[in-house]
Amino acid sequence: MLIPARVLALASLLVLLVTSRSTVASAQPDTTVLAFRGFRAGARLDELNDQLRRRGGQPLRCRRSRIDPRVLECRTALHELGSVIEVWVSAIDSAAGVITLSTMVAPDQLDRLREDLQDRYGSVGQKVQGAQRMLQWVRRGRMLRLTWRLEKKGRVASVSLVDGRVLDGWARARSASPAAGPKRAPGEISS
Repeated sequence: MLIPARVLALASLLVLLVTSRSTVASAQPDTTVLAFRGFRAGARLDELNDQLRRRGGQPLRCRRSRIDPRVLECRTALHELGSVIEVWVSAIDSAAGVITLSTMVAPDQLDRLREDLQDRYGSVGQKVQGAQRMLQWVRRGRMLRLTWRLEKKGRVASVSLVDGRVLDGWARARSASPAAGPKRAPGEISS
């Protein structure tokens, strides 16, 4: 009877250790999935439309590329906290290769946005290209980039989410097959 009591005590201890480790692990944010306010690159268009609907926005309006029918360029706008957030999506076979959210921001809003992203994904060096500045994070074939610049109307900030796997798959498929689209006469320029 002593042996089963020891086995029970050891099993209880193991359950306690496993439970406490999983609780600690679940308390830590997953920084491998680059996402911004519920949007993630690689998401399907129906998932993005669900996210937009939950936030009170209109569904994406998409136009199919005339050159490659698998490519859709989609747009909409969200109205949140007195701001208009422009949303652009480039999708291949209904998977978002690139998502960009852009809006006018006050200096304190930009500071909070930078701090939030750096708290979640870590500190990165700021890059400067002319009047534009950016911070960029890369994880498992995906990228999140915060870009901001000063314009006449004020400071514009955008967050871009890029799924390299979606874009690489599209590039491989395009190089493996002839370009889709209408045949053109020699010297004819596409529009």
